[in-house]
Amino acid sequence: MAVPKIVVEWPDEARADVRSIDRVTAIQILHCLTRYLKTGVGDVKKLKPPRKEFRLRCGDYRLFFVLRGENAIAVTGVESRGNAYR
Repeated sequence: MAVPKIVVEWPDEARADVRSIDRVTAIQILHCLTRYLKTGVGDVKKLKPPRKEFRLRCGDYRLFFVLRGENAIAVTGVESRGNAYR
């Protein structure tokens, strides 16, 4: 059975978040996202209002995203654990 391809939208703000992180950690975050999209394995949680995003825990970082239909997500930000909910 083929896994449906999921489109990931990266707005400029989210790209800037990833670029501001050291290269090794940024690659680990991207691997974490890829693993989640391919297998569904990952620590994902729907956030409580007023936030409407989901968060994916990737080590000491949090990747925030919103769903865009069945086969697309939009990454809204990547923050360190200490700054993620401020």
